Amino acid sequence: MSLDATIARITQIETMFQPQAAAAQTAPSTGSTGTTFASSLQNAMMTSDAGSVAPVTSSGSDVASNIVQVASSQIGQTEQPPGSNDSPAIAAYRTATSGAVAGEPWCAYFVSWAAREAGEPLGAQGQGFGAVSDIWSWAQQTGRAIPNGPGVVPAPGDLIVFGDEHVGIVKQVLPDGNIETVEGNYNNQVSQVIRSPTEATGYVRMGSPAL
Repeated sequence: MSLDATIARITQIETMFQPQAAAAQTAPSTGSTGTTFASSLQNAMMTSDAGSVAPVTSSGSDVASNIVQVASSQIGQTEQPPGSNDSPAIAAYRTATSGAVAGEPWCAYFVSWAAREAGEPLGAQGQGFGAVSDIWSWAQQTGRAIPNGPGVVPAPGDLIVFGDEHVGIVKQVLPDGNIETVEGNYNNQVSQVIRSPTEATGYVRMGSPAL
């Protein structure tokens, strides 16, 4: 049954049980029952997202969880063909970085895209970054850089940095201390990876600067 037919049927049922309300169509009721289930359903359906990952407008403390959610939704996106550093999805990731070049390594493009979708784009002007070293420099300038070392434990939503070569997103810290990540350009795809806490050189705190 189509959405319109479903809503029409619900309205019909409501009319059967509320004949007086059906007769008073000239103005919406101001009482506690003024909003019908049919109209609520229609409004809810009108606000549903049209794509696989809708832009997220939350900010502040929600950014970290949003970036994990957005990044995780892309797990399994692969290069087409493998080794090309390109695909329709990767082309979309590049849109978050000013001056992005097709065919270039795309781990930084991916985290720039995820951060933008989560409501906190990378860079002073939100321009994103194509180089891991530029992400780390920006993090240092904005008080977000957390060098790895004894006792350092990342938070979900942090960017996880591996020198100047690679960057991903912390999904969670596992009970054994290992770190579950989401990383673009890992084995030619967006991958969920388990990392030892000693592998990272540092983290970038998203949502609020590090203390």
